[in-house]
Amino acid sequence: MITIKSAREIQLMKEACKVAFLAHKAIEESIQPGMTTYEIDKIAEETIRKNGGIPAEKGYPSGMQGVPNYPASTCVSINDEVIHGIPSKTRVIKDGDIVSVDLVALKNGYNGDMARTYLVGNVSPEAKRLVEVTKQAFFEGMKYAIKGNRIGDISHAIGEYVKSQGYSVVREFQGHGIGKEMHEDPGIPNYGKAGRGPRLEPGMTLAVEPMVIEGKPDIWELEDGWTITTQDGSLAAHYENTILITEKEPKILTIL
Repeated sequence: MITIKSAREIQLMKEACKVAFLAHKAIEESIQPGMTTYEIDKIAEETIRKNGGIPAEKGYPSGMQGVPNYPASTCVSINDEVIHGIPSKTRVIKDGDIVSVDLVALKNGYNGDMARTYLVGNVSPEAKRLVEVTKQAFFEGMKYAIKGNRIGDISHAIGEYVKSQGYSVVREFQGHGIGKEMHEDPGIPNYGKAGRGPRLEPGMTLAVEPMVIEGKPDIWELEDGWTITTQDGSLAAHYENTILITEKEPKILTIL
């Protein structure tokens, strides 16, 4: 069921999204070659807790038998890792890496979800372009996040833009509604037909998140049950904001 947020709930969503933004700001200011992904995770967790939030990803259930709940506060995915990379004390970030960080801050019962792919050190022009296209794909989708349009209009705009740039979108994972739960209805694929799906209404809060692959769209799930990589070893990038549908233009809640 899609939830329409009240004015009070929207204010609480804004507060949670601010915490998510501050965590990313702390990461952006700190990330550099030689750091471990565990250190990135600790920076995010400390920032979230310092600002009255809880890292909602920590302990998130896998939903699969034999796969433990998610053990960290963030997902930190490097180069060909698309999403859900588990932070580690032994995984060192190197010069030229692109590092995707996805995190969710829970505050006062509401969630703010945000992901960015960071360029670390001397990154290749090809990697920079991938990250830029992934970011722009989000904003192409945002153009259609308007009252009266449909979810499929957002999905179609993202997918067509990514395809026009010579890249692929991940089909097995998607954006989603967000509020009291991290994942709510509706699902928001990064591809699809315009004019399909639920109609957009003011008060809907959505996590829109293009996941873009440099090569073919095929992915692997690693043995840890969480980490998703590209099958062909090509680079992947991720860009996500929590947005609010309004009577007029959509509002990004995770950008201050």
